[in-house]
Amino acid sequence: MAERSTAAVDVADNSGDKPLTAQADQSTADGVVKNREQDTDSDEAQGSGGAERPGKASPPELHSGHKLARRYRLEECVTRLDGFSSWRAVDEKLRRAVGVHILPADHTRARSVLAAARSSALLGDPRFVQVLDAVEENDLVYVVHEWLPDATELTALLAAGPLEPHDAYQMVSQIASAMAAAHREGLAHLRLNPNAVLRTSSGQWRIRGLAVNAALRGVTTDTPQRTDTEAIGALLYAALTQRWPYENDAYGLSGLPKDIGLIAPDQVRAGVHRGLSELSMRALVNDGATASRHEAACTTPEELVKAIGEMPRIRPPEPAFTAPPEYQRTTYQQGTYGRPAPHPGVTQQVPTPLPPLQSRTGKALKWAVSALLIAALGLGSWQLADALMDQGQSDDPNQTQTTDEGDKNSTAPKPVTTLKIHDAAEYYPDGKAQHPDDAKLTYDNDSSTYWRSYSFDDGPVLAPFKKGVGIVYDLGSEQSVSAASIGLRYGGNYTAASLYAADSLSSSAPLTSMTKIADAKTSGQELKISAKTPVKTRYVLVWITAAPLASGDQYSESGYKQAITDVKFTG
Repeated sequence: MAERSTAAVDVADNSGDKPLTAQADQSTADGVVKNREQDTDSDEAQGSGGAERPGKASPPELHSGHKLARRYRLEECVTRLDGFSSWRAVDEKLRRAVGVHILPADHTRARSVLAAARSSALLGDPRFVQVLDAVEENDLVYVVHEWLPDATELTALLAAGPLEPHDAYQMVSQIASAMAAAHREGLAHLRLNPNAVLRTSSGQWRIRGLAVNAALRGVTTDTPQRTDTEAIGALLYAALTQRWPYENDAYGLSGLPKDIGLIAPDQVRAGVHRGLSELSMRALVNDGATASRHEAACTTPEELVKAIGEMPRIRPPEPAFTAPPEYQRTTYQQGTYGRPAPHPGVTQQVPTPLPPLQSRTGKALKWAVSALLIAALGLGSWQLADALMDQGQSDDPNQTQTTDEGDKNSTAPKPVTTLKIHDAAEYYPDGKAQHPDDAKLTYDNDSSTYWRSYSFDDGPVLAPFKKGVGIVYDLGSEQSVSAASIGLRYGGNYTAASLYAADSLSSSAPLTSMTKIADAKTSGQELKISAKTPVKTRYVLVWITAAPLASGDQYSESGYKQAITDVKFTG
């Protein structure tokens, strides 16, 4: 699968998926949709321009090179079905790739698509592919979203085989946690499948199409939490077995044999992790599945997160041992001591030692070395005697001794203490936040989590486009702050930052109302800022005014940007 295809938002499923449609049969008591709609349209991620279905509003005639809002230039159509089309495009203003869904403004689902896109954009959770824009203009409705060229669909990963237990554990943990957060905000996915789940090059799992995919396809249900929980169970089942847990084949995976029902993953494939097998069965409750050891079923993502937390943590596999390269040995190391002969009965030749120095030069050198040794021994003996005499003199009761305790003018250095951080908030006095929800990730003692800025076109100095980006920290009470250690994600020329004593956690207090403590800059991935004189304050602002040029990643294109991983204050 080409890299570009992994960034497109999935809006069409392979044959055998269980999409939940408004017209689906909801005859069961719990209202769970049972109808298996047989989709024949090609998946967007495959990049094919499948034929439109009859009876749907036709999308406008668009072509490569067409611009939306004088900004988004369409490059390639990757899906065309159900009256809408999806494109790979370029945001010419920010010079980055994006994805765009387009449908006519009079489409029966245009209003719901706009509403879903705007709700998803407000969530701002980095675990989801972000909606960047949702617009209605010129008889068109279009939704702009992130394009992740470095991410790989779960579909492609499973084509090579089932996931390792640790990878499957990480996948279900991150997906369940993300969906629990979305449901707390009243958002559901309803189209979770292997095409909607991506793994980035850094190993993070991300979900695309939150709310939007369902709106584009007219998918609704009375039990959204149960629907998404079952979908997560199906994802875990597929990750463990490389099989789809229903009779129909889907997403390049073979379905289960007919007439045997839903059996546990560890009965489908040998060597499946027992705990993960059990977890998938607890989530797959919508088809009447029961856990193999009778644990309670999980009917919401929140319950699934709790069940995962009760499991023993699955550690990554130990790295395979690789023998170190054979180094060149000295003559002594290459001897026969302690080594068998290369062939039985064959004696290795012992190297002939070098003859001793017998010339006049050799004799002179030996005498010179002897003289130096004698001088060194004499000097050492004299210093030892002198030290013993000094020690004896110190026992004289008439001798006046000076101690740190007796010298009132001496100041012993105070021990350095790490100050506890109680809270943090992003600081953006211009009203343009970066990622405020991630501020707390900068002091969670986990170097893999971080707060990040957006990518800027000019740098390293961010001004005048942006005076700076930063986070203000709450130390709980007034403390004496003398230094800060700031872990950075990106190295390069260069990062500059300052420390300020602030009055509160306010994100909009003017910088002029604060007292500068110190500033520093670095080209590495750790920035240390030390104050000449400690400053007493409860709130400390870390204010970044210059950022290095960094390459593109799963979140943003290349540009001048920085991310903070670990912050520690000392006093």
